Amino acid sequence: MTADGVATGGDLAIGVDIGGTKCLALVLRGDTVIDESRRETPSADHLAEHLIDMVSAIEERLGCRVPVLGVGAPGLVTPDGVVRASPNLRDAADVALGKRLRDVGRWRVHVENDATAAAYAEWATGVARGSRHVMMVTLGTGIGGGWVVDGKVHRGAHGFAGEIGHMVIVANGTPCPCGKRGCWERYASGSALRQFSGGEDGEVVARRAARGDADALSVMQTFADWVALGLANLVNAFDPEVIVLGGGVVESADMFLPVVKDRLREHLYSSEQRPCPDVVAAKHGERSGAIGAALLGRLH
Repeated sequence: MTADGVATGGDLAIGVDIGGTKCLALVLRGDTVIDESRRETPSADHLAEHLIDMVSAIEERLGCRVPVLGVGAPGLVTPDGVVRASPNLRDAADVALGKRLRDVGRWRVHVENDATAAAYAEWATGVARGSRHVMMVTLGTGIGGGWVVDGKVHRGAHGFAGEIGHMVIVANGTPCPCGKRGCWERYASGSALRQFSGGEDGEVVARRAARGDADALSVMQTFADWVALGLANLVNAFDPEVIVLGGGVVESADMFLPVVKDRLREHLYSSEQRPCPDVVAAKHGERSGAIGAALLGRLH
């Protein structure tokens, strides 16, 4: 109960994952999701107000105030919750998201990079539980990355580690919303899968591939090749124990994951002399980022 007599859910936490096209919010009681909602992602200058309204609606539905709010945001996120840049989030430039949410005065707020949050969720309660060296790769509108080593989240010197979608893998390649050309996410994200299929939704392509459609199978093969190429670069650099694939595309993992595993070993340096990391689909699917945001919110 708060000082003004409003009931609180002391064991509850809200996690929000901000994607390029949608925001997913959910409520955790312990490790269990008890409520969930989705809305379209607005431009960055309206994002804080959008989240405040979204979270308030959840609390009204629950009939109590939730003390913890964790947010996973795409792009360069500072330790104090400023989104410096995010190519797949419209108008994102030095958005003080953490401060705006804290100024409401209703929640203990933590803002984290979305893929970092997803990595923590899969390490703490998901498919990578018990692993020491975990790499998370989220395949959505773009590509994000997160690392957990020996139970610790690695954020880099400035909190900006994990922007793996902007590794340049094709010199002077396809233009990227970040302003560069040839970034990995132009070839191995959900947006890339749509491009390869001529504008068809990835889920539709996967269903056609599952029925044996030759064109759809070819699209999935091309997509898997590009995913594997980027993963090989990451494995050569960081030597993870397990790679977890998350994001919206992972819902169709059955149609491309076996090819990714085969092609990863082919691309990997000295593959005969080293263990190849296990590549697995996220246990929490596209919920990983929101779950991780809620879990990390409890720790801060």
